[in-house]
Amino acid sequence: MATTEEEDVIDDKPMPLLDHLIELRVRLLWSMAAFMATFFVCYYFKQTIFSFLAEPVAHILETRGGERKMIYTSLTEPFFTYLKVAMFGALFISFPVIATQLWLFIAPGLYRSEKRAIGPFLVATPVLFLMGAALAYYAVFPAAFTFFLAFESPTGGGGIPIEAQLRISEYLDLVMKLVLAFGIVFQLPVGLSLMAKVGIISSKGLKKYRRYAIVGMFVVSAVVAPPDPITQICLALPLIALYEISIFAAKMVEPKPPED
Repeated sequence: MATTEEEDVIDDKPMPLLDHLIELRVRLLWSMAAFMATFFVCYYFKQTIFSFLAEPVAHILETRGGERKMIYTSLTEPFFTYLKVAMFGALFISFPVIATQLWLFIAPGLYRSEKRAIGPFLVATPVLFLMGAALAYYAVFPAAFTFFLAFESPTGGGGIPIEAQLRISEYLDLVMKLVLAFGIVFQLPVGLSLMAKVGIISSKGLKKYRRYAIVGMFVVSAVVAPPDPITQICLALPLIALYEISIFAAKMVEPKPPED
């Protein structure tokens, strides 16, 4: 036991507060540099990125016999929309660099056992976020946009025709909201496993309150997702599956009871 305690040390030397602040400034500067560099690259390819984000709704419009187009209603709307596109893309691309700089800042103050415990969660976080974003793009977008565009009504018949005129800013806001929502909720196993690791919750407790958690997931889906049942179900079902995975993960990482 003594050998284990001796090996579980902090790989850091005592530093004055000023040195810690200097180190923090360096990490922040590297993070800002990575974000700004990727921002300018993304802004250069702004139209390509926006076309990629608009492809799901454009494909649906084409299959319905409509035009692949969007509109804007103010002169400055395209400019600010492309700025959002560039910032959105830059955040995605520069996140690994920012996360690495954050880890390099806090890692020296952690014990070796804490580093080994946190390491898998650092790897799982971006992977789960990308999985959530991919689910939103490839599964939820087509279903949700098909539902919304179904409210169009053809001309004739004595009724007033209803035609969808998609604004680029409103569409981008909806896409970013869905991508971020799905990416964040896919962090459920990471959050619950970390709480189980430090003893805040247990796998038995997660099993006990499963039915309440399922109801809560549908409530969260109703708040986060657009007000259509298809999108809400597409968000709630993966959440339920992730909750079951969290129970298994919590059982693996939670502190074991002492043996008699």
